Amino acid sequence: MGCRHLSIFPSVLIVIQYAGNIPTFLANDSPMSAEMPSQHEETGTAEHDESASAGSRGDLFADLSADTSKPEEMPFYKREQFVWTLKWTHIHLFGINMIFIFLGGMTLFLDIGSRAKTWLIVLPFIGVLVDILAMWLKGFVSPAFFWLHVPGGAVFTGIFVYVSLRSLWEMWGRPQNR
Repeated sequence: MGCRHLSIFPSVLIVIQYAGNIPTFLANDSPMSAEMPSQHEETGTAEHDESASAGSRGDLFADLSADTSKPEEMPFYKREQFVWTLKWTHIHLFGINMIFIFLGGMTLFLDIGSRAKTWLIVLPFIGVLVDILAMWLKGFVSPAFFWLHVPGGAVFTGIFVYVSLRSLWEMWGRPQNR
């Protein structure tokens, strides 16, 4: 039953393309390319006519010429991925770190040990750096580095929530010693 559906699908594509002139992205070894003669077969010339070649491809850009020349190499710092990553990390580095500078000031007033205060002040900055590093690594090394956002974001989010709730609890929720 599954084979019948798969064998009907290319025929449906060919019928749709001939009937409605809807462009498709069929490969050259498709049934359609075997039925349509190319310009080389019709004229017998070895000259390459780009419109005929593009028309036999059946793609959306059939009327555009195919530029086979190698594009000019842009400098690394002018590429779209670099500029986007730089803008995004710039916002995160300064915006989120300013939040954690103020949060560090709140942490200094918590009623906890100095070792815990140190960790609560330092760890959010490490989390932000891991998060920023994940952006650069996933953009230029491998998309698999996306998962570094999870521990980086979890560290600074968890500490933000803890310090905020602990501060509110120490101000208004703690029982008074009279």
